[in-house]
Amino acid sequence: MVMRPLLLILLAVVWVLSCGSQDKAEVPVRTADSAEAPKKVIIPKKDYALLIVESKSCIYCKQLNKDIETEKALQEALKDIDLFRILYESYTPVRANFGGKIIETSENDLARTLKALSFPYLIFYDKEGNIILRIPGYLYPNQLVCVIDFVKTGAYREEDVTSYLKRKNCA
Repeated sequence: MVMRPLLLILLAVVWVLSCGSQDKAEVPVRTADSAEAPKKVIIPKKDYALLIVESKSCIYCKQLNKDIETEKALQEALKDIDLFRILYESYTPVRANFGGKIIETSENDLARTLKALSFPYLIFYDKEGNIILRIPGYLYPNQLVCVIDFVKTGAYREEDVTSYLKRKNCA
């Protein structure tokens, strides 16, 4: 008679354990290397793009984001340009086109590949992935508007950014 309750307890334990393992098996496990992992795509659809490489602790990055959110002239200048951001400390998968070659890597590896080691780091590039201009550091909104104009108008083909900013009284 002792065997029957013991057998029932043993069956109940096996059933509970088997149910628990089935629940765990149904939950897909995602890793950063998984083919299903979401990728941040920073390939421009417009003629030009601005990539801002940020860092979590960067106060100038926060100020730049505030400028973009509040400054009307800056918002207007950015209308015809794709704006992307990556975080230096992030290992989120990212897909990009630089130098005409599609790259799939992490945000951190991309920042290091682009030698974006100060923050914010601004990289202007065209639809084909050609880097036009790199700016390590924060720019005041009026200066950034002029730099965006420098890129969008194609002035970068004829003069350097410093001359352009002086000529436009933006320096």
